[in-house]
Amino acid sequence: MRHIDFRCWRSGTELDQGDHDGTAVRDGVLVMAHATAVREYDDPHTNAAPVTYEQATWTSPEVLADFPATEIIPSWNARTPEGTWIEVTVSAILDDGAETCEYVLGRWAETHHDIHPTSVPGQSDEHASVAVDMLTAAPPRTFASHRIRVHLLRQRGSEATPTVSLVGAMTSNVPHTGSVPASHVDGAAGTLIDVPAYSQQLHRGQFPQWGNGGESWCSPTSTSMVLAHWGLGPDPEEYAWVDDAYPDPFVAYAAKHVYDHDYQGPGNWSFNTAYAARYGVTSYVTRLRSLAEAEKFVALGIPLVVSVSFTEDQLAGAGYGTEGHLLTIVGFTEDGDVVCNDPASHVLPSNDEVRTTYAREQFESAWLLPTGGVTYVIHPPEVELPERTTPANW
Repeated sequence: MRHIDFRCWRSGTELDQGDHDGTAVRDGVLVMAHATAVREYDDPHTNAAPVTYEQATWTSPEVLADFPATEIIPSWNARTPEGTWIEVTVSAILDDGAETCEYVLGRWAETHHDIHPTSVPGQSDEHASVAVDMLTAAPPRTFASHRIRVHLLRQRGSEATPTVSLVGAMTSNVPHTGSVPASHVDGAAGTLIDVPAYSQQLHRGQFPQWGNGGESWCSPTSTSMVLAHWGLGPDPEEYAWVDDAYPDPFVAYAAKHVYDHDYQGPGNWSFNTAYAARYGVTSYVTRLRSLAEAEKFVALGIPLVVSVSFTEDQLAGAGYGTEGHLLTIVGFTEDGDVVCNDPASHVLPSNDEVRTTYAREQFESAWLLPTGGVTYVIHPPEVELPERTTPANW
């Protein structure tokens, strides 16, 4: 069985729920109303002196799992003016009633000016462990419930505040081994969304300080494709620092701003959806149960960024193998095969090589088993999503 549940609190009255400790909802977004704590942060990724911040927190209602959950991936949509940042943590109650500590799932800001956005290593105990952007229960334990907490921080004496418009978490219990039968074709056969095609290969050797250049830029490249589809992304003056000789400079801009300084790469799932949200979209990480579910999005004109893993002989036509890769589903053939904008396609440095079609059964296995069907849902808030199932996973 593929058990998946996504819960979130969006801008408006939903964020009134939960426990406010110095936070409030104003104009539909969560803000810091007053400080309730003072905190000194010594950024491990800079030589600068520690900085003192004021802090307020918002804690979600307890989310009860309808199944024994094994993994949790958080998401947030926020803006962080100069001098501010946020920290997202998750705590849980296990199936035996034990309470976990509060695990840090991200210290994040829109820029590197105040802090270096980072995951936090070394978080592992008898209850659970953190792997970059995911909290995993220590087998054979499972999560019975969880809470997500957002810490809003600003430099002491400042009147600025982060603003948070979405907080969410995906919980799941999905198999990562075995086999996946191809799902039935469901509603999007012959549909193709006009999504711009960008190749990460065009960026090989550029800005190696952000994850070895284009070689590892599949996630920000895919995120940039979806933003461009919606007519969104950074303005030219924002990426004017990129060499004029470099193509698609907004991809380099995205890679810089999703870079996780501990993970040392731009592939942090939560950071990528948080980056997309700065352009006004609703954006989060979830898991889908099948390509039939993905078709529901494509049928409504919504492309999806998905995480896959495969050896070269497991996905015909890719021309490479990967232990982890992000690409964009943009359509389906009449037979239900998957049309993708694959930023690593054929390992050739050309946007013309990005559009690729993969056999449905092979693709479904490469997506649903290794990563459990991880998906970025990125859409303008006025664009309606498919009807939700129960338990909802979007």
